[in-house]
Amino acid sequence: MKKNIYPLEAECFYHIFNRGINSQKIFFNDRNYHYFIKLMESKLSSVVNIYAYCLLQNHFHILVKIKSEKEIRLIFPHKNTIEVSKIISQQFSNMFNSYTQAINKHYGRTGKLFELPFRRKLIGSHEQLTNTILYIHNNPVKHGINMNAENYRYSSLFSIKNGINDPLVSLDAIKALLESSKGC
Repeated sequence: MKKNIYPLEAECFYHIFNRGINSQKIFFNDRNYHYFIKLMESKLSSVVNIYAYCLLQNHFHILVKIKSEKEIRLIFPHKNTIEVSKIISQQFSNMFNSYTQAINKHYGRTGKLFELPFRRKLIGSHEQLTNTILYIHNNPVKHGINMNAENYRYSSLFSIKNGINDPLVSLDAIKALLESSKGC
C-alpha cells in the first residue's frame, strides 16, 4: 500500500521528500543541483513558499507551506473548476517530470528517475516544524557527506549561513516562521 499520498491542503506545512528509483542518483553534477533549484522556483513558487531544502545525490527534502486557495486561484484563473489540491499536485508533477526529461535527454537514459509517488508529511505542530527544519538541514551530516551542515552547498542552510541571496528561501521568513508558526 502506498504511503503519504493524501492531497496537499492549502495553508498547511509539509515535509516533501523523494529519492531516485532503487536509491540511485538523481543529481550527477553541479548543474543538475542548480537546475533542480531553478525548477523549484519556476514550478513550485506559484503554489508554495519554501522554508528549507536539502538536495543530496540520491534524494531531496523540501519544507513547504502551501499557499492559500485564494492565492493559487489568482495565479491559475483558467483552472477555476479544478480542485486546488490537484493544481498543487500538478505543479509538483510538472517539476519532477521536467527534471526527469532533462536528465534523461542529457544522459541518454529513459524511464522514471524518482520513486512514485513523492512523499509528504503534514507538519502539525511548531515543535514538528522546528524539528523538520533541523532534520532537513542536518541531512548531509546524517549521511556522512559533510561533517558540517553549514558547509553543504545544496542546502538552504548554506545560503542562509553564508549570506547568499537564495531565490527560494528568505532568512526573515524562516525567523518569522520559527517565532510564530503553529503548523497546519
